[in-house]
Amino acid sequence: MPEKQTSKLYYAIGEVAAMFDVNTSLIRYWEKEFDVIKPHKNKKGNRQFTPADIDNFHLIYHLVKEKGMTLKGAQAQLKERREETERIFEIIKRLKHIKEELLAVKAQFSSEGEGDSPLPV
Repeated sequence: MPEKQTSKLYYAIGEVAAMFDVNTSLIRYWEKEFDVIKPHKNKKGNRQFTPADIDNFHLIYHLVKEKGMTLKGAQAQLKERREETERIFEIIKRLKHIKEELLAVKAQFSSEGEGDSPLPV
């Protein structure tokens, strides 16, 4: 799941689906199932998702796809313990980012140290 982009005011359904690597039908389904997602619709009836909608999709994606919760479980979690869920999700995102940075540093040291004697641990 890529980092969210907040430079735009509205995102088309295809853009949102691409962000999460899911089908647009899943985006429409989650929109119906979760009342926290309320896209604007233009004159043609096309959905326009706000950055707040994207944040909500991130939470739903985390609960359903990453933690394996059912839709009903995710709905209950967001309804009953939203603040706690958001806080834990933010911590997880930060830890994943730190892990990526550490792996990049490790890879850099591994590529620089090829041929040299290993450093003591």
